[in-house]
Amino acid sequence: MRLAVRHVTTYRYEPPPVRVALRLRLWPTDFDGQRAEGWQVAVNGDPVAPFSTDSWGQAVGLWQAGDPGEGIEITASGQVLTEDRAGVVSGLPVRPPEGVFLRTTPLTEASDAVVEFAAAIPEQDRLSWLHALCRAVGEAVVYRPQVTGNATSAAEALQLGAGVCQDQTHLFIAAARSKGIPARYVVGYLLAEDGSAAEVETHAWAEAAVPGLGWVGFDPTHTICPTDRYVRLGCGLDSHDAAPVQGVVIGQSTVSVAARVAIGAEDDGQAQEQQ
Repeated sequence: MRLAVRHVTTYRYEPPPVRVALRLRLWPTDFDGQRAEGWQVAVNGDPVAPFSTDSWGQAVGLWQAGDPGEGIEITASGQVLTEDRAGVVSGLPVRPPEGVFLRTTPLTEASDAVVEFAAAIPEQDRLSWLHALCRAVGEAVVYRPQVTGNATSAAEALQLGAGVCQDQTHLFIAAARSKGIPARYVVGYLLAEDGSAAEVETHAWAEAAVPGLGWVGFDPTHTICPTDRYVRLGCGLDSHDAAPVQGVVIGQSTVSVAARVAIGAEDDGQAQEQQ
């Protein structure tokens, strides 16, 4: 499938800051089943090119400015060719040791409740168990916007029983790691099957290590493995580690953020906008 993507993030500052520095990871990684074409990233209309890659193989660009004014607009756009590989991720340019993704973080720490949640899923081969976990997470944490925040942990989402894709993914990762299965947080874009816009800005899902297959993606929000409707930006230990945009603001500014993702499938004319 050929997907056209335009991702716009706008930051507003009051009062204007003294300086702003941004780390951008907005370039989709090429691998088996995904290839970006004509992808461009710009800040306030000025092109930004990646200068390096991080530990996970994600392209990284930097942008900074003194006296940036009252706002900054970040635009990432281009086309991505995708194939349905049944969630199997292979051919990434950098392959960190799987064991790195057993490392816990405050967002993915397995509380006693998370450990019990994982233990309640019947033992079976790893792939089947991960599929069962994906379904269990979708049932335990119902998709409900605006009930959690960026600092909500997997344990808190499980206790609340509601959240968004970020929370569901954190719970999947925490449960998998509690069973000794390496799992990582993935951020990207999704063209929904029915044209609806359930997510705000980007979408999140997980990848887990499966012997004989390598890394396999699982989307607890939709209880499926990623298909050709998914565009993978990058991964990390959790949502903070995988964030496409991170920055530092010098000054006493109050910051507000607005984001919009427009994504369309050029081969069938379907398009949607997530705002």
